[in-house]
Amino acid sequence: MATKFVILSLLFLLALATSTEASKYQFQNLKETNMMFYMQDWETGANATSIPVAGIPHKRWSVLSFGTIFAIDDKLTVAIERNSSEVGRAHGIYVNSALDGSDLHLLMSLVFTNKEYNGSTLEIQGADRFYQKYREVSVVSGTGIFRLARGFATLETVYIDIPNSNAIIRLNVTVFHY
Repeated sequence: MATKFVILSLLFLLALATSTEASKYQFQNLKETNMMFYMQDWETGANATSIPVAGIPHKRWSVLSFGTIFAIDDKLTVAIERNSSEVGRAHGIYVNSALDGSDLHLLMSLVFTNKEYNGSTLEIQGADRFYQKYREVSVVSGTGIFRLARGFATLETVYIDIPNSNAIIRLNVTVFHY
């Protein structure tokens, strides 16, 4: 019985060591890509890209109100100006998920249309505590060039118009992919 236990223990340790080495090799072959662009989030005006689609009944639906859900199709640009070159679109939703209205939960696909990453996507998810200067959200997956990507994006609000609920967010994205 003791011999059987020793043999099983040795097999387990061998399997664990092999798995650990294979895992190390797998992560050494990942590519790192760093990108920076601007998300043009406009709730008002002729070219609005963000609209409230649900909220608490009989209360004002606002980005600052708990329970409000927005659908977005925000332009991603190379520079802060709204008319600068487009690299893609941010499609998805965000929900004000804090009772005091201070936190959004982001769920969005960054759909690239530029020459370098055309047709590829990154999936973003996480808490956007928008009152903080810098916020970090997760890159949880991707497609195309970014298939099975993992990483993070740092968000920084570089322009905000609270009365009209318009904003420009700088995204610094770091992804690890095959």
